[in-house]
Amino acid sequence: MKTLTTLIACLSFTIIQAQKSSDYLEKVNSVDNTIATLYSVISGEKGEARNWELFKFLFHPDAKLIPSGPNQKGEIKVRYMTPDDYINSSGKWLVENGFFEKELHREVDTFGNVTQVFSTYESYRSKNDVTPFMRGINSIQLLNDGNRWWIVNIYWTSERPNNPIPKQYLPN
Repeated sequence: MKTLTTLIACLSFTIIQAQKSSDYLEKVNSVDNTIATLYSVISGEKGEARNWELFKFLFHPDAKLIPSGPNQKGEIKVRYMTPDDYINSSGKWLVENGFFEKELHREVDTFGNVTQVFSTYESYRSKNDVTPFMRGINSIQLLNDGNRWWIVNIYWTSERPNNPIPKQYLPN
C-alpha cells in the first residue's frame, strides 16, 4: 500500500510539472514573449512573491546572468551567476523593496537560431513611480532549439554619469 501511495504521489507530481511546462511554453514561443516574461517575472510590488519556477524555465540549463559595472575602487568588473545564484542573491531584496523593470527600447539581431537583443530598461520600486531609480542596457542572448526560445545569457550594465545610454538605444 505504501508503494502504491508513493507511486501515485510521484505520478501526480509528474503530471503537475508537465502541465506547468505546457502552460509555460507559450511564454517562450517567441523572442517577444520570452523577454516580456523575463521583465514581468522579476517585477512586483514590495512584499509580492516572484514566480521563480517560471524565471528558471526561461533559461538554458547552462545560462549565466552577468552584471557588470564599477566596484568600490571604480574598476569595471563582472560577476557570473546561474539563475539560482541570482534568485539567492537578489530574490529577497526584490520582494523586500519592490522592483519593476520596464523595457524602453529594443534592438534585435538574429542569425539562424541565435538572437542578440539590446534591451534598454528603467527600474522602479513600484509600478506607480514616475521617476526611475536606475536605467541601463540588458544584452540578452537567446537560442531557438526548434521547439522554444532559451535565454542563454543576460549581460548588463547600468547607466552612470560617465556611461550614459547612447541615443540609438533610447526611444525616439
